[in-house]
Order: sequence, then structure tokens, then C-alpha cells
Amino acid sequence: MTVSEITYTDVANYLRLTDDLIEDEANQEFLTSAIGIAKAFILNYTGIESEADLDTYGDLPIVVLALCQDMYDNRSLYVDNSNLNKMIETILGMHQRNLL
Repeated sequence: MTVSEITYTDVANYLRLTDDLIEDEANQEFLTSAIGIAKAFILNYTGIESEADLDTYGDLPIVVLALCQDMYDNRSLYVDNSNLNKMIETILGMHQRNLL
């Protein structure tokens, strides 16, 4: 799976949501928004230039899923940069290009 292939269904399965929650339109919209926000966060954090470039890194899909899980658990559509999961921080740190 690449970052561009991730859908709300993939995130819902990662979160182990039941079928009725997956079929809920509000959840679908929330998860779709969370995916976009996760991608934007990764681009900003690492300095990777485009979403297409995210697909060249095999470890970034799990970061997208974990960021979406955090947003779903906290019911918020933002990433708390000061309280990042260590796995996310480590993987993103390996791909940082903007080390100023």
C-alpha cells in the first residue's frame, strides 16, 4: 500500500471500526479529512515536496494511519505536534529534509 492508495475504508479497518461505523457518512467524511490532514502534516514536517513523493517511502503509510487514529481517538482534525507518538516522530525524522 502507498500513501496515495489509502482510503477511509483502510483507516476504518486499521481502527477496527464495525461495519455500521464504516458505513456512517459522518465517519467517512471525518476519516477522509483526517487522511488529507495527515498527508499535509507529513509534507510540512519532513519538507518532502509533493504528495506524489510520499509514495516513494514504504514506511509512510503506517504514519498516515497512526495520525488518523490519533485524530479519530481525540475527535479533532489537527495533529498535536507537541505530543507526537514516538513511532511517528522517529519515522518522520528519518525523512526530514528541512533541518534548519
